[in-house]
Amino acid sequence: MNSSKASPQWLLLAIFISSALNNVNGFWFKLPRTSLSRGLREHYPRILEQNIPDGFETFFYNQTIDHFNYRPESFTTFRQRYLIYSKHWGGGQAPILAFMGAEEPIDDDLKAIGFLTENSERLKALVVFMEHRYYGQSVPFGSRSEALNNTNNLGYFNSAQALADYAEILLHIKKTHDATYSPVIVVGGSYGGELATWFRLKYPHIALGALASSAPVLYYEDITPHNAYYSIVTKNYRDTSETCYQTILKSWAEIQRVGELPDGASILSKQFKTCTPLRNENELRDALAGMYSSTSQYGRPPENPIEKFCGAVDKATACGKDILCKIAAGVFAQKGDRPCYINKPKNRTETDEGWPWQSCSEMVVPMSIDEKTMLRPVNLFNLTEVIDQCQQQYGVPPRPNWITTYYGGHDIKLTLQRSTGNIIFSNGLRDPYSAGGVLKNISDNIIALPTVNGSHCLDIVKSNKTSDPDWLVQQRETEVEIIEGWIAKYDADLKAINKWIPFKLQ
Repeated sequence: MNSSKASPQWLLLAIFISSALNNVNGFWFKLPRTSLSRGLREHYPRILEQNIPDGFETFFYNQTIDHFNYRPESFTTFRQRYLIYSKHWGGGQAPILAFMGAEEPIDDDLKAIGFLTENSERLKALVVFMEHRYYGQSVPFGSRSEALNNTNNLGYFNSAQALADYAEILLHIKKTHDATYSPVIVVGGSYGGELATWFRLKYPHIALGALASSAPVLYYEDITPHNAYYSIVTKNYRDTSETCYQTILKSWAEIQRVGELPDGASILSKQFKTCTPLRNENELRDALAGMYSSTSQYGRPPENPIEKFCGAVDKATACGKDILCKIAAGVFAQKGDRPCYINKPKNRTETDEGWPWQSCSEMVVPMSIDEKTMLRPVNLFNLTEVIDQCQQQYGVPPRPNWITTYYGGHDIKLTLQRSTGNIIFSNGLRDPYSAGGVLKNISDNIIALPTVNGSHCLDIVKSNKTSDPDWLVQQRETEVEIIEGWIAKYDADLKAINKWIPFKLQ
């Protein structure tokens, strides 16, 4: 394959496949996504306003569309983007840090993710960022519209194909950089963290180790309780303020009551200063639920968006007994000074278009809102309904058991310690997705690093020397030290092998 140099170039986040899904039956399409940049864009936009760090070079690899079949069409190729940062690379057998792109173009990751470049000098590492197929500039079939046009084309859009893509790119880089014996450490966040974990499992001959940040590898089938995500959302708010939590609980019935008035949607629109008029109370309910979820999932010290919201709710004495007035005060405080707050028009992102297919094919994460959580209405996971919705949308049913069949997940402690090693599972316990993460050590070299106050993928986001708390600094230091240990053992093993074979490997 050839490589050619090119010019450098964020439950209930509202994913609406169509207006028909703007109701309870469309709950599956409104589940919280794992996208890191979506959360940063909503809560910390300044991070994504930065430029891509100097020193990255952009390349394209002629990638195979289908790695697992030998039909003539399987050999079709497309250009897949990857970027290399070689400023501190030591050459020879110095390590390669490879970021596994996920459900979005790689551009925002380059701006937001700091762990690899910030540690490249210390590790003398070559840094690689790889873009996931069907996103950004790595789109097959000539155009994005054609790639997403039908299920025949969408059929190649899955995690196994993506992992094989990354394997080919990494082997290509090792060849072109004369780095045959350079150990590779793969890094990913959220879905990308799952990819990093699975890559270490499936391609141990390529990846020496993996750092999987906020990777919900156990949120499939019945491994994790279906209400776990929203239970953590609830805990985060209740731990912050019991009064605020009780106000939220009472607000759902009040939204329903006002919404059923003849001019209810108009009243709610004015009270919450919506950007476009609400069509019904469900739109407000969905927007608030999305906000409660995202403020739990994302947070960057020293800021705490839940404290902002609940502080305003609890101090809204001028509202008297008006529950919705208090909730509105919380929304305004949390989001800051804006001309409007709810129902802001948004351009559909590539994630909005791509992730519904991924969650309707293999990434079937079973989530439920039940009476134990603070969100309403109660909506329990129903696989039959999910299959029906996905069948209606795409013409094919999901494979809800495929992830655990292909990668595992059940009895993970029993199986992983016998099949692999060198994986770090980092999770912030305020992140609702941590419920599906690995939170305890599995073996001496499959390490869990949970942090009580951490949020989604916080450890791999660019550091901030003036505001990062000591526990976060220490978490990152621990991760690097573990990786250094993997590399040192690899180097020692390689040296030992060279002593007893008649020819050298390097």
